Amino acid sequence: MSKSLRGKFYHSVDNKGRLIIPAKLRDGLGTDFVMSRGLETCICLYSEEEWDKFTERLNGLGNSKMSNRKLKRFFQSSAVDCSIDSQGRTVIPAELREDVGIDKDVVIIGNGEKAEIWSAEAWKNTRMEAPETREEIQQMLEDSDLDF
Repeated sequence: MSKSLRGKFYHSVDNKGRLIIPAKLRDGLGTDFVMSRGLETCICLYSEEEWDKFTERLNGLGNSKMSNRKLKRFFQSSAVDCSIDSQGRTVIPAELREDVGIDKDVVIIGNGEKAEIWSAEAWKNTRMEAPETREEIQQMLEDSDLDF
């Protein structure tokens, strides 16, 4: 079972598109992992084990519905096999950087089974949309049936 990914880290992408992946996240991702578009304006990083689980669920959707085929294309067409170099860096392909508006400053967050890379600006905007009160969080937990 993969190690849970958690935490928030501020980094910069260099002019070659390289990004240092924090050591705490490297432990959960492994040296080889998969990078793909996220549903929001971010890039998702999956350990190979978690990517296999995710694609198994995608493949289980079948191909008869157009919406299922579009979902598969959305994730699979942007998926890239990645690795960590000796300095703890990986390269974010230009197409993915452009897709989510990453230029230089990023925020990397652990989100349980995956990590997410956000442009600093997009993360700031997302945080501004987040629930503001503990009561809102409580309501979201109740709506989700998650035991806490």
